[in-house]
Amino acid sequence: MRLVFLICSFLIILNCEDKQSKKNTKPQSTSIEQNEEKATTPTPTTNKPERTYPKLDSQNAMEFFLHYEKENKENKVRMTTDFGVVDILLFNETKFHRANFIFLTKQKYFNGTQFYRVIDNFMVQAGNSDDRKTARKRKKIGKYLLPTDTKRGFTHERGVISMPSSEIDNPHKLASPYEFFIVQQKGGAHFLDGDYTIFGKVIKGMDVIDKIAAVETDEADWPLKNIYIRNVEIIE
Repeated sequence: MRLVFLICSFLIILNCEDKQSKKNTKPQSTSIEQNEEKATTPTPTTNKPERTYPKLDSQNAMEFFLHYEKENKENKVRMTTDFGVVDILLFNETKFHRANFIFLTKQKYFNGTQFYRVIDNFMVQAGNSDDRKTARKRKKIGKYLLPTDTKRGFTHERGVISMPSSEIDNPHKLASPYEFFIVQQKGGAHFLDGDYTIFGKVIKGMDVIDKIAAVETDEADWPLKNIYIRNVEIIE
């Protein structure tokens, strides 16, 4: 039985055509607190690699990424999905968000997560899952948010990758670091400008995003058949 995620309240009321007219047209982070509670069972420590980074929280995350982004300059990733391969360029201007995505890629966090919210001619959202493994990964990495960084001149054009706000009480719209959405809407979704941090763009594979956006979904916009991210890797 599929875990139904909590959906945030409307941030704005927007009249949209077709499917969007019936749905919340704001990117939303989803809560996995229930999975996190289930993921507290101790696991054997034998042969575990030594931890090379601190457990992140609201107190240490920004300082961590301040140093991490200086030592990890990669800015291209390849995402292999059930529908094909998508290459993404991460923007150096949004350094904390780029560093966060590279960090999570190196931790293999995204592998096995899903496209959990899909609205055709709007966007596809990914980085979460109803699998307990995802909750355990988050528990290990830590619970933290990233500040918005919306004044770099980027707008929500078709193909950009942006970061949704956290589902918690969040008047400053701090970003949920584990999740992202890709704008699929032709002509862009510029009503999102200024609210969410754009930190990259698709440079190859928008046809894959279009295929994902076109799948049939339930009332919560979750694809009726799960669509997995099988692997995210850094490329030159």
